[in-house]
Order: sequence, then structure tokens, then C-alpha cells
Amino acid sequence: MIEKVNPAHPDKVADRIAGAIVDLAYQKQAEPKIAVEVLIGHGVCHVIIESSCDFTEEEIAPIINRIAGENRLDLCCVRQDIHLARNQDGAVRCGDNGIFRGAPLTEEQKELSRYAHEIYEKHPHDGKYILDGRRMIICQSNVSTEQLHDDYPSAEVNPLGDWTGGTDVDTGATNRKLGSDMADGVTGGGLHGKDLSKADVSVNIYAFLKAQELRRPVELCCAIGDTEIDGIPYSKIVDTARDYIKSIGGFEKFAEWGLY
Repeated sequence: MIEKVNPAHPDKVADRIAGAIVDLAYQKQAEPKIAVEVLIGHGVCHVIIESSCDFTEEEIAPIINRIAGENRLDLCCVRQDIHLARNQDGAVRCGDNGIFRGAPLTEEQKELSRYAHEIYEKHPHDGKYILDGRRMIICQSNVSTEQLHDDYPSAEVNPLGDWTGGTDVDTGATNRKLGSDMADGVTGGGLHGKDLSKADVSVNIYAFLKAQELRRPVELCCAIGDTEIDGIPYSKIVDTARDYIKSIGGFEKFAEWGLY
């Protein structure tokens, strides 16, 4: 059983805005430190940024409006805590405590991901999808239920009928769709709105990729300040995550679908 939401879901909109701000941080600095939280809905977007970079409303507002349309921006941007900043001095060290689980994707999860991408390509609006064995549930906004029934006759489609969706109907917040992002690898930390020094990004990506390679679950833990995880330098884990992020087009693209 697995649920997937598409990039137009309000929570994914929040993830994408956070990811785009992280992309901007990497344009400003080679190795920025940043954590972004986004709450968006009903024409207002609240953004809190803790970072080694400075940002202005003139830089952030166009990102929000490109991804989510016209919204009033409420921006709070502060410098990263000095004690946390010192943790990174002189070496590549883990930026957070955490436990992490990588899990090989099941055929059911891969199948649902394919369906989700296919539907979103035809209908790029708010939607979510569930696959439980052979029970397929499609909730897709801004398209007639009748049309979806024609395209997917064996699925349960829009149980309450046609709907609108999006951030004018519902709010979105960063890192709220962990299951959609990580499938069976869900633990405590979300993937989005953070730089590569953060274990929630780099160790989650590393554990996911290792689980796909080994075809078995992978479990890891780390403490803030660690220079080695899973028997290798943390810098190599960061490089693995960096290569993965680059391969899919950046942090904003990463936020669209998560790890699968």
C-alpha cells in the first residue's frame, strides 16, 4: 500500500518553493548552510529562512509567484546559529542527529509512481493517488471524473466527484508528505529545504541509493558533528547526494517527486 502526491499538491508546492530557495543559495555560495520552511495557502506564503546567505523579498517573491502564482509574501530571514555554524568549520561534518532507513522500492511503489507521472503529465493540477494491491484510487483535480473513468476504468476516481484543489483550497507545508517522498524509507526527517550538509538530505539519499543497489533495507544513524557514517567519510556521502541532486536538475526538481 502506497500513496503518491503530484508536484501541484499544496505540500509539494511548498517543497518546491523551499527547493528553489536552496538552489538560489547554491548560486550565492559554493557550500551554503540553509534551512527553509514554507507555509502557503489562500494567497499568502510564509517563508522562514535560516542561512549563511542573505536573501531579499525581491529575490524570493518571483520564486513563489513562478511556482504558485501571485501570493503575498511574509518573509523572515535570519543568520544560521553561530554554534551550528562552528560545527562545520575545518571539515565536512554531519549537520544533524538522525536515524535513517533506505528501502528497496517494491513493484507496487514503482507502478504507482508511473501512474502518478502519467496522470500529472496529462493533467498538471493538484492530485494524489493510492495503490493497495489491485485497488487503485485516483483523486485528480481540474479534470472531469468521467474523463478519468474513461482513461482508468478499473480505478476508483474522485469519490466525492469533481474538485478544484491547489493552494486556494488547501494549505501546503514543507516536508509534510514523507511517505510520498520516501516510501518505506520514512523515518523522522524530511528531504526538502536544506543544504547538503544536513543529514536529512544527504544520508537519506545515500541510504535510498544503497538500498536499491543492495536490494535490501539499510539502516543508519548519526550524530551532529560526525565525520564518518557507514564506515566512509561524511564528505563522500555529501558528494553522493550532490551528484544525485545534479542528475535530476537541482533541489527544486528533487522536491517535485522526492526519491522515486
